[in-house]
Amino acid sequence: MLSPGQFTVFDHLNGAGVPLRASSRFGDDMAAALWDRDERAATTYSAPSHHTISLYVDGGEGISRRRGDGTVQASYGAGSVCLMPAGVTTEWEVAGAVRLFHFYVPRTAFDRLLVESFDRDPALTQLVDVPFVRDATIENVIRHAVLPLDWHDAADRVAVTQAGQLLLAYVASRFTERPASLALRGGLAPSSLRRVADFVEASLDQPLAIGDLAAAAGLSAFHFTRMFRRSAGVSPHAFVNARRIARAKTLLEDGGMPLAEIALACGFSSQSHFTARFREAVGVTPGQYARHVRGATLS
Repeated sequence: MLSPGQFTVFDHLNGAGVPLRASSRFGDDMAAALWDRDERAATTYSAPSHHTISLYVDGGEGISRRRGDGTVQASYGAGSVCLMPAGVTTEWEVAGAVRLFHFYVPRTAFDRLLVESFDRDPALTQLVDVPFVRDATIENVIRHAVLPLDWHDAADRVAVTQAGQLLLAYVASRFTERPASLALRGGLAPSSLRRVADFVEASLDQPLAIGDLAAAAGLSAFHFTRMFRRSAGVSPHAFVNARRIARAKTLLEDGGMPLAEIALACGFSSQSHFTARFREAVGVTPGQYARHVRGATLS
């Protein structure tokens, strides 16, 4: 059985005493569970921490979903697919028997797929909230590539994990949406680029991350990285490194600071790290550069 606290929908059903027939991890992140439920009850999943893909394997004719506007949608019975996005509270009325398959997907796993497989910004992409739909692909993958396997048998683990990835990729391609106005087209606005540049100059002695620069531009890290490269012609990492080297050159030319202090002032973790990066960028060591530009030995 899955450990408590990993998947809130699982915890809710398990805590309510719903009979669990099987549960397992599908790879490092995702998980699945098979439930047999036969009761009359109201169920609320309050802002779950993960996405859930659900299939009514058998039964389910007596289940309905109550929407926020008060409308009620009834299931189609066996074969009904439900998509419950992370963070979206859903309310269900249960009346009768249902064998229920759940596939639990953390936000991190879903977002990673969006980036790696679809080159899409997770901050601008949402899983659609679908109370009930019939989808032959989702149903066939679950019925024929997941349920027949032994989820705990080492010989079936690869197949189970691959089936989970296939299911997730299909859902991401078929049941996601993003505002058309936010499609990644141009580069950063000049004002945003100036804010980022000013922020970098003021923070060169700090360990900067992409998220820090993206926040200065008011964008998600994914969106910022692509827009910055289009505007500046280099990656954010290359830009920050170039500014660190430029600051180091100025301090070397001014003199009066030991190499170790210059390294820290320019955001390098150590003098050796500074020397290595400076040599890569300039072709000589910091000491050689200092002697060349001002004819002095820097200790």
